[in-house]
Amino acid sequence: MTSREYYEEGNENRRKGDFAAAINSYIKAIELDAESPAVEAKAMLEDIMNFYNKDAYNP
Repeated sequence: MTSREYYEEGNENRRKGDFAAAINSYIKAIELDAESPAVEAKAMLEDIMNFYNKDAYNP
């Protein structure tokens, strides 16, 4: 898969509420392209998870 496909997969997982799968997809996208929009999407999702669910996610 391409970086863009992983990014889109992450967006779909995020919309479904599967944040762990979304972050994994974003990480794969970033590994393939450090300039991917997944960088910002991952950061935003981490902020959301840290705010709402501090005990379940610890980067």
